[in-house]
Amino acid sequence: MEKPKIAAKVPVKVTLEPGTYYWCACGKSNNQPFCDGSHKGSAFAPLSFTVEEKKDAWLCQCKQSKNKPYCDGTHRGL
Repeated sequence: MEKPKIAAKVPVKVTLEPGTYYWCACGKSNNQPFCDGSHKGSAFAPLSFTVEEKKDAWLCQCKQSKNKPYCDGTHRGL
């Protein structure tokens, strides 16, 4: 099974406006933590998620979180 590339071993804080977002699951995007289509040809697909109201969030960049797309601290053990 193909494993995602670790984009970074720290989460990134982003301010999200209401709308739908596509989180990079493969780790290859040049627009981390969001998808730029770099997963094409791989076993990965972006994770879509919707935000109802403006908020700050810590998004996972190690691609190992059990609460994707949000950071759960898994990067600390990598």
